[in-house]
Amino acid sequence: MTETVAQNPIQTDAVIVGAGPVGLFSVFELGLNDIKCHLVDILDKPGGQCAELYPEKPIYDIPAIPVCTGTELTERLMEQIKPFHPIFHFGQMAETLTKLPDGKWRLTTDLGTVIEARLVIVAAGGGSFMPKRPPIKGIEDYEGKSVFYAVRKMDHFRDKNIVIAGGGDSALDWALNLQPIAKLVTLVHRRDEFRAAPDSVSKMRAMVAEGKMDLKIGNFTAINGADGQVTSITLVDDAKNASDFPCESILAFYGLTMKLGPVANFGLNLHENLIPVNTADFETSEPTVFAIGDINTYPGKMKLILSGFHEAALMAKKAFTYIHPDRRYRFQYTTSSSDLQGKLGVEKDGA
Repeated sequence: MTETVAQNPIQTDAVIVGAGPVGLFSVFELGLNDIKCHLVDILDKPGGQCAELYPEKPIYDIPAIPVCTGTELTERLMEQIKPFHPIFHFGQMAETLTKLPDGKWRLTTDLGTVIEARLVIVAAGGGSFMPKRPPIKGIEDYEGKSVFYAVRKMDHFRDKNIVIAGGGDSALDWALNLQPIAKLVTLVHRRDEFRAAPDSVSKMRAMVAEGKMDLKIGNFTAINGADGQVTSITLVDDAKNASDFPCESILAFYGLTMKLGPVANFGLNLHENLIPVNTADFETSEPTVFAIGDINTYPGKMKLILSGFHEAALMAKKAFTYIHPDRRYRFQYTTSSSDLQGKLGVEKDGA
């Protein structure tokens, strides 16, 4: 389930910053402990670094799975956490974190979503994925007005003449998705080869051949316009010939870079842009705020997905004491506990 801007603060047990593998597995461990979760991620889909940077790259060190891709791992984790009905807030950056008088935390995103929770779990990997800015002079003046690095609302581009710059999956996917509602979509790439899924490339070329989409090969070198509104872009081809193409909006997909981002302003102790935690439960310098996965640091830390899974399990044990102070924590195995199997919707053989 996906939720966008909330009119009133959303109330939940825990908010997880980051929907990569470790954030997703946290939903499972917290769910077994009767803790409900919302997740915030700047990307438009789950999986974090696995799904965004190496969706087809093989991973060999997930226990009991000899090999899987980042996409496959994400899909399996999403299937595993279905019984707990997490709510995702994609395409949003966790911007501020404030302690409330009643001990809860208020997290606000850059889109204005407000979530109030007893617990905060920072599972942001190396930080936030930030879009790489094209090396275009003066592009900052157009950002957020007519130059964008993500699609927050498709309807914003309805009936507009759009340039989509880039040659990867994001560029191709959005070119195909926006084509039906845009006045014109022009895909711009420096060469006539693409890093996107072959099926997407084939669909794009078919649309270009049918005249439903334009494709321009060349280097995107300048933006033309005024007061934040683009009117055209300049392209330079291999022969060094420059030409201008009219457009109203630009979507630039030049990849992502990792930055700690607003997490650095959450008031947590930091060490070399990482969050120190204890190794008993991976709590930070702030009680009820945890950090798991690549974002944390402690003696002997290994930046492995399986390490993050271990951290999530111990974090959830401590989280239980905060959310259910009147209940005694009881360690159980999913293989033998009818209580846990009931939460997972599992029927025992012969039942």
